[in-house]
Amino acid sequence: MNTTERQKLSVLIITLNEEQHIKSLLQDIDFADEIIVVDSYSTDGTLSIIESFKNVRVIQNQFINYTSQRNFAIDQAKNSWILFIDADERLTPDLKSEITATINQETTASAYLIYRTFMFKNKKLRFSGWQTDKIFRLFNKTYCRYNQDRMVHEKLIVKGEIATLKNKIIHFSYTSYADYKAKMYSYGVLKANEKQKKGQKSSRLLMIFHPVYTFLYQFLIRLGFLDGIKGITICYLNAYSVFIRYKELSRITSSKT
Repeated sequence: MNTTERQKLSVLIITLNEEQHIKSLLQDIDFADEIIVVDSYSTDGTLSIIESFKNVRVIQNQFINYTSQRNFAIDQAKNSWILFIDADERLTPDLKSEITATINQETTASAYLIYRTFMFKNKKLRFSGWQTDKIFRLFNKTYCRYNQDRMVHEKLIVKGEIATLKNKIIHFSYTSYADYKAKMYSYGVLKANEKQKKGQKSSRLLMIFHPVYTFLYQFLIRLGFLDGIKGITICYLNAYSVFIRYKELSRITSSKT
């Protein structure tokens, strides 16, 4: 795709009770031409913080799943170029410069993957499966849409070329054990519903062995043991999410019979 005039950027954020993160993020994305927050009826101070930023448009929309919420947000954007960012993510100055330069190149890809640095509280997690974590965050909405079959860990369907940016997003995903465990629980429940819609079923074997495999793979093969106690914690909670997936899937399927 060829570009001849300055390209405008819409930054999209979906939120639910993000008062801990949202102020820092909104201060961080002042380079955007448009900022839209789609909020799922937060009950904490999220809305009042957002409303203190006069350049930010907030829309409340009932949360069904991550895919539908992201696609709804895309439909609200005025500009073709989208930067989708989560409340617990931060951009470095180098990444902001790279994003602006990238969308204004003469020739661009349809979508860009961005690597993320996972922060365990305020320290970098170097292994545990996160060392190669990358995700679609920058894309041209003309050529991209999230796959409706996914409820969580959304998949962007891209028509055209895909490229990767050099600079990384800082991902402050883990603030406390309880917070991350709750997040992993909700992911597990959404994944169970996704599998149930596809006609998949749970089993005691899957409920036991898939979480064990997840833990061992991330802890041993993906070098989680090199992260020490942090690695044990993350690998366990990721395995816990898989366990919840099959436990919830078993509950759903049994209630429908």
